[in-house]
Amino acid sequence: MLTNSRTLRIEWSDCDPAGIVYYPRYFAMFDTSTTSLFELALGMPAAQLFKAYGVVGYPLVEARARFIKPIQFSDDVTIKTTVTEFGRTSFKMQHCLSKKGELAVEAFETRVWVVRHPDDRERLKSQLIPKELIARFNVE
Repeated sequence: MLTNSRTLRIEWSDCDPAGIVYYPRYFAMFDTSTTSLFELALGMPAAQLFKAYGVVGYPLVEARARFIKPIQFSDDVTIKTTVTEFGRTSFKMQHCLSKKGELAVEAFETRVWVVRHPDDRERLKSQLIPKELIARFNVE
């Protein structure tokens, strides 16, 4: 199963006044991690990926997280991201954020592969995820 790992330093803008990461910021980090995983799997930037596959993205439709240990301003953390399951039009993600090798946050997401609705360009519509794309993730 393909996993992307990225390391980052927690910035003050990620934190609440006490210097602890404000929980919505984790989901912004995980969103970037999702894009990084897709870029790794497909060998192209996300903008090119969207054009190549004719999609507008993979919006989040479900999310949950376990906050195990607090992360603070200037901590160096590692986020490991993987697709755990592909469905016909959706896929499930897991993000594990750790500090010094210890799990601090574990998050789970469901995302949907979408295109513009053919009858109303303002709406989105799910679309089948191409099999050749799924194969790049080595998900069983």
